[in-house]
Amino acid sequence: MTNILITGSNGQLGSELKALASHYAQYSFIFTDVDDLDICNHKAVADFITENQIQVIINCAAYTAVDKAETQENLANAINHLAVKNFAQLAKAHGITLIHVSTDYVFDGINHKPYVETDTPNPQSVYGVTKLAGEQAIQNINPTNTLIIRTSWVYSRFGNNFVRTMLCLGKERESLNVVADQIGNPTYAADLAQAILTILPNINNKSVKILHYTNEGVCSWYDFAKTIFAIEKMAIKVNPIESSQYPTPAKRPFYSVLNKKAIIETYGIEIPYWRDSLVNCLKKTRTV
Repeated sequence: MTNILITGSNGQLGSELKALASHYAQYSFIFTDVDDLDICNHKAVADFITENQIQVIINCAAYTAVDKAETQENLANAINHLAVKNFAQLAKAHGITLIHVSTDYVFDGINHKPYVETDTPNPQSVYGVTKLAGEQAIQNINPTNTLIIRTSWVYSRFGNNFVRTMLCLGKERESLNVVADQIGNPTYAADLAQAILTILPNINNKSVKILHYTNEGVCSWYDFAKTIFAIEKMAIKVNPIESSQYPTPAKRPFYSVLNKKAIIETYGIEIPYWRDSLVNCLKKTRTV
């Protein structure tokens, strides 16, 4: 049986992996979050991996408070970069398969076509800078059987995310202002979790491979919000606004659509359309 360490297991992706775990009897999942295993404590992580004979690490842990990262750079760097570097070193030393989840925020968002894995990163925020540093650390150490999977606009029935925020605000207000000039790919965390477990047994690469995974299709945050309320039959007026009307401490990419051709061709997976996945998520959210 393969022993798999899942970090950040109380987050969106970690929670969706938990929900799928019972369908994968061939794996022994060890789910941890900061209270169980502080990934910033590098010795504790090394000891944990040895004691539990870990063969696969799926690193879902991250500092994702994009705006707070602007003033908490050291903490963001410790989680998104230095802890990731430690995972890569341990993966190389022990022959561990490593899957690390990264972000569209490594790009500047000025592209006119979907980003491919080989496009030059140019992060515009502390969050993006620290996530890119984690990617680069993995690439420099270069453990075998390692994947970096960039994703974007992640949502789930679990945790804090745009979908849950819209549903909460929709119960309190008759109208909402939502940014309409940022374009990207929503990603249902359950789909990403399923994709990770589907490709896991087929990972066989000598050097680090970067892949992109989001749901198919593109939209703005405004489109996303309108669709949420339409599916839920909530009569909320959504007003489109520009990013300049909703200033935030951290700069967001205006266009961060990710090209998924590489992951589809490499592993033969099918990726659901974002609206179909949103329908599935909202069905499950009603029962939470």
